[in-house]
Order: sequence, then C-alpha cells, then structure tokens
Amino acid sequence: MGFLLPLLLALVASVLGGLYLLGSFRRRQPGEPPLDKGPIPWLGHVLEFRRDTAKFLERMKAKHGDIFTVQLGGFYFTFLMDPLSFGNIVKEARTKLDFNKFAKQLVQKVFGYYSMEKDHKFLQLTSNKHLMGDGLVVMTQAMMNNLQNLMLHEVGKSEDQKTWIEAGLFMYSYNIVFRAGYLALFGNETPKASGSLMKAKEADRRQSEELFQEFRKYDQLFPKLAYGVLPPSEKREAERLKRLFWNMLSVQKVKTKDNISGWVSDQQQVREENGMQEFMQDRYMFLLLWASQGNTGPSAFWLLLYLMKHPKAMKAVQAEVEEVLKESGQEVKQGGPLIDLTRDMLMKTPIMDSAVEETLRLTAAPVLTRAVLQDLTLTMADGQKFHIREGDRVSLFPYTAVQMDPEVHLDPHTFKYDRFLTPEGSRKTDFYKGGRKLKFYNMPWGAGVSICPGRFFATNELKQFVFLMLIYFEFELKNPDEEMPTIDTKRWGFGSMQPTKDIQFNYRLRF
Repeated sequence: MGFLLPLLLALVASVLGGLYLLGSFRRRQPGEPPLDKGPIPWLGHVLEFRRDTAKFLERMKAKHGDIFTVQLGGFYFTFLMDPLSFGNIVKEARTKLDFNKFAKQLVQKVFGYYSMEKDHKFLQLTSNKHLMGDGLVVMTQAMMNNLQNLMLHEVGKSEDQKTWIEAGLFMYSYNIVFRAGYLALFGNETPKASGSLMKAKEADRRQSEELFQEFRKYDQLFPKLAYGVLPPSEKREAERLKRLFWNMLSVQKVKTKDNISGWVSDQQQVREENGMQEFMQDRYMFLLLWASQGNTGPSAFWLLLYLMKHPKAMKAVQAEVEEVLKESGQEVKQGGPLIDLTRDMLMKTPIMDSAVEETLRLTAAPVLTRAVLQDLTLTMADGQKFHIREGDRVSLFPYTAVQMDPEVHLDPHTFKYDRFLTPEGSRKTDFYKGGRKLKFYNMPWGAGVSICPGRFFATNELKQFVFLMLIYFEFELKNPDEEMPTIDTKRWGFGSMQPTKDIQFNYRLRF
C-alpha cells in the first residue's frame, strides 16, 4: 500500500497536468469575452470550424454576440464580428498584436520555409517597388505578353478558327491566369537555350502547363495540410510535391531565365545577402508562387462566371472595354497586330473595377489572425472593453462580419456589378452600419500590416484576362440555366474560394 499511494498521487498529478495543458481548467475571468471551449478537450471546436467556418462563426455570433473566445486545436481565438470595431485591431501596436508569428508557423508547416528576421518588411519593400506604381507598368506588360502567348498562340495558324471549343470554365480560367502570372514573375525560357524565340515560347507553354498540373494537386491538399490533418498517403504526396516545386523553382533554375521580375530577383538577392542557405531560398520561391498565384485564377473564374450569368453586367463591361480600346487607337482584326493593353488603359475601367470588387466581396474569405504578445484591452465601437490574454490569438472573418451583412450590403448574396459605383460613375466608398460610416466595408485583401502587398498586380491580372477574353473571343455557358456552383466550404479562411464543381462553357476566336 505504501508503494501504491505515491504511484496513485503521481498518476493523479499527471492527469491533472494533462487536463491543464489541454485547457480544461480555463475559466472566463471578469472583463473577458464570452468563452466557449467546445466539446472536446484541446481540440475544442476545431472539427466544426474546419467543416464550415462561416456557419460556425454565425452560430457563435448568434449565441455570444459580436465578440467571443473559442478553443481551436489547443489555442484560444477571440473573434471580433463587429466591423465598426475592426480599426482597433488593425491599428494596434505590433508589440501587442503580431501578424508575423502566426504567419511564420503556417509557412513552416505548409512550405517547409523558416523565415528570417524582417522577412515581411523585405516583402513589403519589394512589393511596393515592383507591384505598384511604375513597377506595375513593367509587370502589366510582362503579364500581357504571357497571356497572349498562352491564349492567342494559334491565331493565324488555321483557316478554320470559328470552331467552338468546350472546356471547364474554372480549370480554363485558373490554368491561364496561373501560368501567365508565373511566367511574368519567374521569367521565360531564353531563345538562345531553345534555339529560337518561337521555340522558347513553346517551351514556356509546355513547362508552365506541367507546373500548373502539379500545383493543382498541391492546391487540393492545401487545406488539410494547413490544418495538419493529412492522412499518411496524402502526406507523402504533399512531401513529394513540395520537393518537386523546390526543384522546379530553385534559385539556380530561375537564374537561367529571361525577364525575371524584379519582385522575385530582389527577394532572392536580399536573402542571399543575409546568409540564407540556397535550399531555403528554393523553398521561399515556392512560397512566392503560391502567395502570388494561388488565388487569382479562382477569382478570374468567379468574375467571368458572374458576368456570363448577368447579361446587363456583361453588356456594361463589354461596352466599357470597347470604348477603352477605341480611345487607345487600336483595333482587333484578322491579320492585325495584337492589342497592347497597358496599365493606363486598365485605369480607365471603373465598371470593371466595381465588378471585380463585387466578385471578391462574394468569394474572397480570408481569416485575419494576430498573435497576442501581451495582455491587452480591446475597446469596442460601443465603448465596451474586453481583456484579451497574452498567448491567445485575435481573428477577424470579414466575409461573415461585413461582406455578407445585409445592413452594410443590401441583398448581400446577389451579384450587383455596380454596387461599388456612385450614380456619377466613380468608385463608391460610403457604406454604413448602425448609421455610422464604415472604414472596412470589403476586405478581400486583409488590412493593416498584413494587407496583401500584391493586390494591385493581382487585380490587374484579373482585368487583363477578362479584357482579352472580351475582345478576342466569343464565349457562352454550355447550359445557361445551370445554377451557380456552391462554394467549397473546406477552403474557408485561405483567400479566394473555389467551387464544388466546374461549369462547362464554349469559346472561340471572334475572327
């Protein structure tokens, strides 16, 4: 008996310690948000959260109000659902709320990349230089050249170019935009290595197609990979794909290309100068590819589909595109030169801009998360104050909180191409909740220090793709009465949503 007592005490202490670590003993303290730990120790609500993030957060809001803390996989997340209070999170000092800590953990898990100090700062600097302003002029031209190579390389090669081609709209849009963006950023095959400019372009088409097919496999595994719930066979496949991309996008291979963007080369150079090993630089190249091209293709699909489903919207955008083309002095005609679609031309499309913003409102759904580095007090728009604990995380889900709020956006589930236009035709920015004007009324790109640094380039990619489709092709849905596909709820939180199924369409050259 003397032997059993210490053993039992040790066992009890072990169990209690385990329960403590699993969060079982956490209790809501005075001044803290409502606490909902969920049905399973440590896991909490993570299974329901993964299954349908939007539905889960709507349920929690109905139960607890505009702020609540939930346990998800060993961490406590405080979700803020009042868009009038978003500013207090976005502008909070990074000594208290830090985006980088959470992002570092995610990229380590998903890409095998271990970031260096000031990684995000270098990304911001290079993005400001190359993906905005004058740098965006260069990138717009590179994107245009590659889009034309992928979409129009058969022009003039056949007498019969009026034959309809059937394809899946999602795969077609994702394929073209992804490959063109990849080539614009990571460079083209050299004519010297290929033997001629024509053969170099053929090599670009072939190699980018191979890359996309492998990327699509990885993309489908991404949600489970991010949550760490891949079964063994899929985990092995994810590791194979990562190694494949580290090789295909290696620094040494990228350096053999022509027309490498300054955005890619500058980021590689700064890591090399800071002593990062080359194998880790290769991993960063894969991270750049996913960050830049993982969302634009799906967004292009939704934009084109919404226009095809709404004839009035299509007519308005088509008329705007034709007017911009006419003002530039260019014309699409058989045997004529390809259109030079410049950044200046893309800045004269307020109707398309509104259609893009409306598409993103309906289909972009990131979860914006900050790590709580020290205890803080969060003040709500109505004056209430809540204490948030160090070690927790604070998250925003704008899709549910504002983008689908009927008080902010009337009839929020309906596509209205002119929702973001004033009666005078300029951009509309006045949206209200509770009689108060909102600063954050649509947040597909995030906000604050974590706002997407490539958002201007990404928007240009969408507009260039649709512009070319409208001026060079005739296209139609195979079944115009087919309903819009539903959103794949497993992808909530990772940017642009994807459909649960593809939609067939027919297309052909206009001449």
